[in-house]
Amino acid sequence: MCCGGCAKCLGFTLIPLTVLCTIANILLFFPGGTVQETDGISDEVLYSGGILGSGVLMVFPILVFAGLKNNDCCGCCGNEGCGKRFAMFTSVIFAALGVVGAGYCFIISAVALNRGPKCLITNPTNSSKTWSYPFVEGDYLSDHDLWKLCEAPESLVPWNLTLFSLLLIMSGAQMVLCAIQAVNGLLGTICGDCTCCGCCGGNGAV
Repeated sequence: MCCGGCAKCLGFTLIPLTVLCTIANILLFFPGGTVQETDGISDEVLYSGGILGSGVLMVFPILVFAGLKNNDCCGCCGNEGCGKRFAMFTSVIFAALGVVGAGYCFIISAVALNRGPKCLITNPTNSSKTWSYPFVEGDYLSDHDLWKLCEAPESLVPWNLTLFSLLLIMSGAQMVLCAIQAVNGLLGTICGDCTCCGCCGGNGAV
């Protein structure tokens, strides 16, 4: 196995994470499992970190990583060494793109968890119902009694907490995998020959 084989493994590992991040973000558009107008959806959900960052942007690194096992050892324009190095260098660029995309989702999820969800509450001044953010700086994470401030949708707080926590974990895993490929790609760019990519194991066979 060469460095391209290592990249292919990373690429296929990213696929389920990407799919799950997209699904989790789509579910967040239905707070508490209900259909709401835009006023009832948190800003962090509308930013679509799981769909855009850990979803759409991650497709490009996956395609590049998955194809490296074949591309990095087949040469380019008759120059085998050129093909190996160029393919691995390209993977570094797309790995960086993956880190940016996953990082966007990670930050959005962290902010959402700290801020808490947007829900229907009773305005204490005039007893009117309004969509607002009743929690401040993550205080609801340790004090579950505060969850009662959200009158609707039902079970909104655990719904958002669960899905954004999953997005945080999965986008973090995506960043780690892309960072590994960035290092792997740099080694492949320097080595060129599959046989010198000892970090990926094997003796250069494809």
